[in-house]
Amino acid sequence: MMAFPRLSRFALFAIASVVFALAAIVVLTWQATAVDIARVRTARLTQSVVVSGRVLAPARVDIGATITGRVQAVKVDAGDHVKAEQVLIELERTELAAALAQAVAAEQAAVSRIAQWRDVGSISAREQLAQAEANYRNVERDTARQEQLFKQGFIGESRLDEARRALIVAKSQYETARVVSAASAPAGVDRRLLDDQLAQARAAKEAAAAKLAQTVLRAPAAGVVLERTVEPGDIVQPGKRLLALALDGEVRLAALIDEKNLAVLRVGQRALVSADPFPNQRFGAELSYLSPGIDVQRGTVEAKFAVPAPPPYLRSDMTVSIDIEVADREDGLAVPAGAVRELQSRQPWVLVVRDGRAVQQPVQIGARTAEQVEVLSGLSPGDEIVTTPGIAPGARVHTR
Repeated sequence: MMAFPRLSRFALFAIASVVFALAAIVVLTWQATAVDIARVRTARLTQSVVVSGRVLAPARVDIGATITGRVQAVKVDAGDHVKAEQVLIELERTELAAALAQAVAAEQAAVSRIAQWRDVGSISAREQLAQAEANYRNVERDTARQEQLFKQGFIGESRLDEARRALIVAKSQYETARVVSAASAPAGVDRRLLDDQLAQARAAKEAAAAKLAQTVLRAPAAGVVLERTVEPGDIVQPGKRLLALALDGEVRLAALIDEKNLAVLRVGQRALVSADPFPNQRFGAELSYLSPGIDVQRGTVEAKFAVPAPPPYLRSDMTVSIDIEVADREDGLAVPAGAVRELQSRQPWVLVVRDGRAVQQPVQIGARTAEQVEVLSGLSPGDEIVTTPGIAPGARVHTR
């Protein structure tokens, strides 16, 4: 039988300490929670916001008549592309054309009266004034001679009275001719009346021409006919929509975006768009407008997008899916999105494994995707992050 050497008391104490330490480690390990971890690493992160929107027409114009009338012809149909000033609808114009002709005749009559005044009236008035003045001067001299003869006793008082009455008549005729001549002068009352009549006639002609022009409805600009609600023979009235046009111009998209995404939206961000009828054909767009107000009922903000090169199949009010690129990081610190606690709060945090414990670490969040989150501060590459849910800060943990 083999004999074992007898150990010293110091050796026995050392062995007992090692056994106790190993037992403590085993106990502590048995008490710690096994967790899954992820290491903080650098990665490219592209964050996008996907919304549903629609195609906006550059401008929608309703075409209607400004007068009551019967439709004589409709020159376009829904879907037609029209040019600026192209005739769209014609109304009956016989009565208004006759009214214009009458107004033109009235204008010509006013012009003729002015010509008559210039060639006859003013000249005749000047000649009558000259004749009345000459007659008045002759009667005036004759009356003076009659007064001398009366003083010398050659004639009686009745003869002098007759001469004086003749002078009064001649003077009255002269004053009348002078007033008539002044009225017939280029700046006189007669010419002003004639000018007023001509102005009224021209205004009436312009009104009649404007009325007649309103029987022809033209396109205000180039565009596409969206809707037609009128046929030849219909009686139309002012305010009734007859045609609807979508004017040519810049194609834009509109969308309502949840206000929670407002912090990451910026004018100028790029987007990829696909129309619902053509889901595999994507085209580029750019965020060009963000409404300064929020829709309280829906909790959304209105956004508009410019489309530099719109595909030919786009139509007004077509539904589109818009993928807005709100962030693109080449070398961002990335952690799994599920590892970040209170992600939507002002102070999100993660659990970092340090010395066998899950330590709460506040972090600042940047770009986000469905799977990953960018950490701007609070972590370093290589840090171990607890991804197992339900672990409390300060708990003992060990990796699986």
